[in-house]
Amino acid sequence: LYVEMMGHDASFGYIKAVEMCASSSIVLKKTGYTLCGACLPPTHEFRFMLVNQMQRDLSSSHVLECCTALVAVTNIITSDMVPAISNEVIKLIEHKNEQVRKKAILALHRFHQISPDTVDKTTMIEKLRRALCDRDPSVMGSCLNAMDAMSHADPTPFRDLVPSLISILKQIMEHRLPSDFDYHRVPAPWMQMKIVRILGTLCKNDASSSEHTYEMLSECMKRADVGINAGYAVVYECVRTITSLYPNPTLLDAAAESISRFLDSRSHNLKYLGVTGLASIVESHPQYAEKHQLAVIECLEDTDETLQRRTLDLLYKMTNSQNVQFITDKLLSFLRERTTDAFLKKDLTQKVCHLAERYAPSNLWYMETMTELFELSGDLVSHDVSQNLMTLIAEGNTEEEEEEESDMLLRQHAVELYVDVLDRPNARFPKLLTETAAWVLGEYAYLSAEHDLEQILTKLCFLVRKGTTLAVSSRKIVVTAIMKLVAQAGTCPPSAAKVIDDFTKSKDYDLQQRCLEFQTLLTTAPHLLGEVLPVDASCEDLQVDPHLSFLNSYVQQCVHTGSKPYSKPEDDDSDDEDDSDDYNGG
Repeated sequence: LYVEMMGHDASFGYIKAVEMCASSSIVLKKTGYTLCGACLPPTHEFRFMLVNQMQRDLSSSHVLECCTALVAVTNIITSDMVPAISNEVIKLIEHKNEQVRKKAILALHRFHQISPDTVDKTTMIEKLRRALCDRDPSVMGSCLNAMDAMSHADPTPFRDLVPSLISILKQIMEHRLPSDFDYHRVPAPWMQMKIVRILGTLCKNDASSSEHTYEMLSECMKRADVGINAGYAVVYECVRTITSLYPNPTLLDAAAESISRFLDSRSHNLKYLGVTGLASIVESHPQYAEKHQLAVIECLEDTDETLQRRTLDLLYKMTNSQNVQFITDKLLSFLRERTTDAFLKKDLTQKVCHLAERYAPSNLWYMETMTELFELSGDLVSHDVSQNLMTLIAEGNTEEEEEEESDMLLRQHAVELYVDVLDRPNARFPKLLTETAAWVLGEYAYLSAEHDLEQILTKLCFLVRKGTTLAVSSRKIVVTAIMKLVAQAGTCPPSAAKVIDDFTKSKDYDLQQRCLEFQTLLTTAPHLLGEVLPVDASCEDLQVDPHLSFLNSYVQQCVHTGSKPYSKPEDDDSDDEDDSDDYNGG
């Protein structure tokens, strides 16, 4: 075993471990089974050599040999070996010794885990129902794990056991079990938690079954809240179960009150329980979020990273149209000051985007929030968010004429907001922020009441000349915005002319072509700038003439002067069915 733990191959000793399993000494037998379970790979042939030995030990009249074999079964058995062992294990559930019965139940649960189709479901359910009524508490407790797993898959066969489970829970709370099952004065806390969890599964959204559990769950929470961690665990399990039952206002109030004590605790573990428990309550009953909002925010200030992440998830779940501004401000503040974790930052960015889009109280607030998020998270924000924001600014949110004024005010505020962003000292300009600001200023800078076009032009020129800090795509958008402002102003300031001239030599062909075309327009046909770059035309539909009919007169003139008309090549596979008049006339 030590050689295997050190990472070396100890297969030379496997046969000795198998031989020890057949020893008459219980100590050697346990050692052999332990070595085989720890060292033999699942497909190793020696595992199958152990089947006969385990069958003999399971049939033994010696209690210790039976117990040793049952423990080995749970560690060594594979799905292929279950049919050969299962009958022997099922027989031991009726054994007169309680330790054997308990281990047999656990082994049967293991069979169901690794090979559910091999173990007959009806037999399994029957044995668990009988074990639940066993005279020994340890046997009863051992069947709870298997019952919990099976009830999650199909609760129907166990629904009629709700009264029995409530009765057992009552006996446990009243200290009717031997004191050996107590843990720090809490009676059998693990059994209590498991029974409460099973009740939550069996009574989920069932009004008639849930009514039988209300009184007992309330009493269970009161008795378990004794200031001990084991008791807190029982209370937490009760809270989770209460949220899955058919709603009861009194019980939900009691659960929320218990959660509040966890949130106010100085223990990180209890705060974590409180945040997780409140999340389960808020998920189905959001009205309880507001009362604990400040306590949850305090958890966000904690230095424990695990607690911070759980608190962020809870804040996301408890956000609504009334508290979205407050919670979003806290999330943005956390992004700005408290985290450098890239994964957490990306997840939090997505949450802020979703909350702002879903609960935004106004377009103005949404625009300001997204702008701040662009600056804080940079490329972690989806490009679609930027597109949605620009669409909102361009189209507004209404088609009624009387609301056009509010849309213009939104655009004016957007201009002032992004001019202020350009003025900030040492400001970061991520790609999305740069492109959104440039587009807004290029379209609506004329609406500014605080800055004239030349001032805004100067700021954009300074931005675009920031060396290699701007992406090529961003630089194109900023240069286009400069061109639009020159067209609106009717004159080209020296700073803008210098930028255009510099980028006529750009290595990017698209940017170079834009600047050369604009320079040509500026020098040869400045009167066309207003038509080529119209004001506030981002939402106008483009009129496209697929036949290029405006060239008809030119084509006809060339034909009359002797030019050869166009004729479609014979080997052309094009699907274009235009007639010859279209080709010859235009």
